[in-house]
Amino acid sequence: MAHRWTNTLTRADITPEPLWLNRRQLIAGALGAGAMASIASPALAETLEPNTWEHITSYNNFYEFGTDKEDPAANAHRLNTAGWEIEVDGLVDAPGRYSVASLLDGLSEEERIYRFRCVEAWAMVVPWNGVELKDILDKVGVQSGAKYVAFETANRPDEMPGLRYPVLDWPYREGLRLDEALHPLTLMATGIYGKPIPNQNGAPIRLVVPWKYGFKSIKSIVRITLTDQEPVTSWNMANAREYGFYSNVNPTVSHPRWSQATERRIGGGLFNRRQPTLMFNGYEVEVADLYEGMDLKTYF
Repeated sequence: MAHRWTNTLTRADITPEPLWLNRRQLIAGALGAGAMASIASPALAETLEPNTWEHITSYNNFYEFGTDKEDPAANAHRLNTAGWEIEVDGLVDAPGRYSVASLLDGLSEEERIYRFRCVEAWAMVVPWNGVELKDILDKVGVQSGAKYVAFETANRPDEMPGLRYPVLDWPYREGLRLDEALHPLTLMATGIYGKPIPNQNGAPIRLVVPWKYGFKSIKSIVRITLTDQEPVTSWNMANAREYGFYSNVNPTVSHPRWSQATERRIGGGLFNRRQPTLMFNGYEVEVADLYEGMDLKTYF
């Protein structure tokens, strides 16, 4: 299958697998710095003292399993991903409930080595395994009136204890403009480091949009809706001043509580030198044309 995007990152740029789950070190390296991290190299990673297995697997952000960092790993085992289905509806030719296997059947899974940038300003490089969202949307048939794609995360209070608390307006919801969704960089990921995504990281299938802040990359998807209206999104509903619909990585637009102009490399600790944040997280050449003529401070 031909793709317009060419990867410039290599395995030498990948954040080692333990650091992907080791949020305790990531946050510790940023305390007192305001904004945080960028891309870690193996050389930098080797300077970190490894966390215990408990730390590596129990420090995550996935509010459906609780707001404390240890909650997702402690509770995510409750999520039953067997027989997972996704409802596809709205302006599509073939609406219905699809198993993940049926949506992926016949599609070419790839490894994509992407920068990953959190709105909190830490960043890393992650090798994802998955398929382009465009390939899935082509399979179900996007109708001419569609302008946006909306997504929902699973809403299972018996399996996701965090849903019992009104931290957000559940279920978790996200959305993209259709041209963003169809872009070759936009991935539906089912694996990390060649292994299935752990429950606390979004099993069995999640979105990855590498030029946007990480919360746009919704986890554990159960619904995809094609629509002609801009969809509501969870963090935007919770605080529109801090979390815009687009949420593109942009060093010139600060979060109201911290600057986005610089990042700190994961693995460098307190003394790691800050690095400039790259426009669109380093994917400006590939995606800037999507926003031509837009005021990115208004449409942040």
